[in-house]
Amino acid sequence: MSETYDVVVVGGGAVGENAAARAVRGGMTVALVEAELLGGECSYWACMPSKALIRTTQAVHAARAIAGVTADFDPADVLARRNSFTSGWKDDSQVEWAEGAGITVVRGHARLTGPRALTVETSDGPLELSARHAVVLATGSVPSEPPTPGLADTPHWSSREATSAQAVPARLAVIGSGVVGCELAQAYQRLGSAVTLVSRGTTVLDNLEPVASELVEAGLAQDGVTLHLGTDVERVHRDDAGVHVVLADGTDVLADELLVATGRRPATADVGVQTVGLEPGATLEVDDSGLVQGVAGRWLYACGDVTGRAPLTHQGKYAARVVGDAVAARAKGEPELTAPWGAHSATADHGAVPQVVFTDPEVAFVGRTVRQVSDAGIAHDVVEIDIAVAGSALHADGYTGKAVMVVDTASRTLLGVTFVGQDVAELVHAGTIAIVGDVPVDRLWHAVPAYPTISEVWLRLLEAYGL
Repeated sequence: MSETYDVVVVGGGAVGENAAARAVRGGMTVALVEAELLGGECSYWACMPSKALIRTTQAVHAARAIAGVTADFDPADVLARRNSFTSGWKDDSQVEWAEGAGITVVRGHARLTGPRALTVETSDGPLELSARHAVVLATGSVPSEPPTPGLADTPHWSSREATSAQAVPARLAVIGSGVVGCELAQAYQRLGSAVTLVSRGTTVLDNLEPVASELVEAGLAQDGVTLHLGTDVERVHRDDAGVHVVLADGTDVLADELLVATGRRPATADVGVQTVGLEPGATLEVDDSGLVQGVAGRWLYACGDVTGRAPLTHQGKYAARVVGDAVAARAKGEPELTAPWGAHSATADHGAVPQVVFTDPEVAFVGRTVRQVSDAGIAHDVVEIDIAVAGSALHADGYTGKAVMVVDTASRTLLGVTFVGQDVAELVHAGTIAIVGDVPVDRLWHAVPAYPTISEVWLRLLEAYGL
């Protein structure tokens, strides 16, 4: 069997869905190929289920932070609510949406076989697909695990098992102190596990501003998470007592389940990229329109985690919209708007990427850290203040938080901003707009924050800067 479309998108997660939808909107016929559930990692094993696990316990802890309020939760109800956000790990509604948007959904594992050509292994046998104009790879990423002795032979959780578990283990060991490790360690501790977090890094979230790492680490410890930082795992094994995580100093961490959260790598090992001269398993280097570099003919595109640019759902969807629009415009011979901030240029990937770490305290940041700006040799000013405004005092008794602002000395525009504290996620979009818009701090001074809200911290940052 063989079929031909204007565009074939490989990977039906949130990123692939957006690329396909934009190409259809541009007048293209599109096949969207997915080997698992349409909606991908974010919908079923990452963003949505993990935040559903986190939200209830955060809300209860937030309520308890106000004098005179009592609140509690049932872990079983938390898991049931989480299940509802994944539609019970069924993708009927996602398929209905895609077909309603004019996208042809193809079930199976796709591999490139040459320029604009793919073979899809479907339940009905091989299907040959060809693309008149473009193939878009949006296959995401997979867990990257360390070569720890015994780990490969020891059943353990990745983020998938952790976000889809139907019971809370009495004891959970977590290897890794990045975003996934910290979020899920705290979530399970609050759900009733005795959690131990192990990391070779000397601090958690070590790529963020130091004050963010400090406050999150304190939050984990306050919740009762046992931290073993700055240490290696020597070996792992399981016996009748549970999973043994043996540390370099001889400590034997015993748990019922082990979550390995040591990063992810692009899922390009089994998509046939070698047939067009690329290295399987490697990151796909793209330009700002999503064109894969090193492949002749301007037909192969990529977006999302496979590009290594910004492994975040929202940023991948942004790049996917750019790709879908660029593919359609080029196919129709329309002008290519690839200048910085043009419709066919994912310029924001370079310095305006927002992210929220849904721990308690939350971390919300956009742009570059002080360390990144210093390493780039950019002259800059730094403002760091406590989040101590009327809005935060009303929000929680004893509210503790920090804000860090990095300003380009020459242009007096924001390079980055970080907020740490309870419920700071909604503050970061203002920073994103300021960075994308190159808004000078002198103009930002006239953006008056509402009183009494936590967003009044913007006024305090600017005052501390000298305005």
